[in-house]
This record gives sequence, structure tokens and C-alpha cells, in this order.
Amino acid sequence: MKKTFELTHPKIKYARLVDGAKHDVRKYIKRERRKELPKGVDFWDFDCKFGDTEVEAKVVHLSELDKCINDVEARGLLSFYVEILAKEGVRAKPAGEEAEPEAAAPVEPPKPVLPKLKTFGED
Repeated sequence: MKKTFELTHPKIKYARLVDGAKHDVRKYIKRERRKELPKGVDFWDFDCKFGDTEVEAKVVHLSELDKCINDVEARGLLSFYVEILAKEGVRAKPAGEEAEPEAAAPVEPPKPVLPKLKTFGED
């Protein structure tokens, strides 16, 4: 997602436009995270940029986007630029830890042995 959000509209109030921009960002992130992961990938990671304009955009962490949008609202800017690009993420393993072994074939549980029931007339 590469988008410049305009925060001006003749009928919609400024705070409502800011909330709509936050909603669009969150919706995009949720949509990207729902996509199926390729083999060997642990999670979806995101490269994010934020700025007053596309030229001034700086790299920010995904968790800081809401704070940046709140800052724009506090300064009363009429537009801002957001860039969010999904990428594949692999968790780093601690030193000395080996990769997980391949999952073995599932083992069937043993069948229960039922006692033989006596019939009428047997001793």
C-alpha cells in the first residue's frame, strides 16, 4: 500500500477523516496477514514508511504508525503519506538451537482389548 491520505472534505469532519485513515491502514495489514504463508516462512513482516509527503517519508516500525497518524492530527496537517509493503519473515533461532526435526508419520493408538463375555449356559 502506497497512499497519500487527504484529510479535507466539505462534509466530513477532520477527526472522522483521521479515523478513516487509521481504519484503512489496519484493514490493509489484517488483509495481508490473512494471506497464506509460503513454505519456510514463519510470519508476514512489513516495511513501513511515513511522512508528510512521499519525498519526506522516513522508515518507521509497524507499531509506530498509529502514533505517527496521531501526530499528524495534533499538528493539523491536511495530508500524509503511508507506505506499507508486506515481506516474508523468518524467526531467528537462538544460538545452539537446532532446527526442528521433520514431523514423523502419525502413530495409530493401539486398539482396546475387550474381555470375552460369557454366554448363557457356559461356566
